[in-house]
Amino acid sequence: MSRIRFGVIYDFRKMPGSALSMPDIYANSLDQAERVDDLGFDHIWLTEHHFVEDGYLPSPLAVSGALAARTRNVMLGQDVLLLPHYHPVRLAEDLAVLDNLSRGRMMLGVGMGYVPAEFAALGSHRKQRLSRMEEGLDILELAWQQERFDYEGKRYQLSDVRVRPRPVQEGGPPTWIAAMSEAGALRAARRGAHLLPQGDRAAVLDPYLARVDRAAEERRIGIVRPFYVTEDPDLRAAFQQRASAFSGDSHIAKLYREWFAQIDDAMTRQLEEGEAHGRTIPQSFFAGTPDECIAELEAFAQEFGVTDVILAGWGTSAGDDPTESTANLERFAKEVMPHFS
Repeated sequence: MSRIRFGVIYDFRKMPGSALSMPDIYANSLDQAERVDDLGFDHIWLTEHHFVEDGYLPSPLAVSGALAARTRNVMLGQDVLLLPHYHPVRLAEDLAVLDNLSRGRMMLGVGMGYVPAEFAALGSHRKQRLSRMEEGLDILELAWQQERFDYEGKRYQLSDVRVRPRPVQEGGPPTWIAAMSEAGALRAARRGAHLLPQGDRAAVLDPYLARVDRAAEERRIGIVRPFYVTEDPDLRAAFQQRASAFSGDSHIAKLYREWFAQIDDAMTRQLEEGEAHGRTIPQSFFAGTPDECIAELEAFAQEFGVTDVILAGWGTSAGDDPTESTANLERFAKEVMPHFS
């Protein structure tokens, strides 16, 4: 069995009914992230949305600085950072600084964004997101690979750019590109980036696998999928019934459905097609004994070419006490992860 790298994702949401303050949410999540680093996980991921009542993380770069100070080994990335909302030169500088703060542990995970209200409130046009994504990726690559450069594009015109300090990692933090359409999968393949696919494998995964020109051992595909280690049949049944973020009756599932209801494009159509034809990449909870988790991960990696599995950190489900979540990550690290190292 080839190696699988494992990570944990955080969104820093204050769930409805929680008695915790937002400072408590951040403190508890950072405490757990420090433990995740100690347990030998490979990476920690942060997600991004804006103007959500529950405080859904709007500033992954700020939190990355805190994580860089609290951890020593894990890579730090975003699943995903919404690239069209950032000026690419400022982003290149911020990530170069973070790469130095973390001694070369930053990654860049990017997507185009899709929520109309976010574009409107941040002063940009959703119809420009493709050009801002492509030009942003061009500029980030130039900023980290060239000592100085000019750029003439549709959205950005830049002269004599010199990013300092230079990133610790040669060529800059490794790039992961999110795919929620075939165009996203092809973009990642064309740029030689790692992939964060979501939805219908025929649209968001297979085109990447067919065209990526990296050696198999260099190609990486990351999927967010929570695993819960338990022998308790009642707990197993309860966790197995939990759906992905995009379905079910959870607070966050309802929020995503609200956002998707405002959109009719390739992204939402591929989600519908995947569900209709049974081609959706699984992201629902899996609960079982260590051996059952290992078997499911082996099958998951084999079927979808997954190289990186991202578990849910504390705060991504209801409940104020992080103890249970941390205990699960400890069991997973000690009884499941060694099989794949």
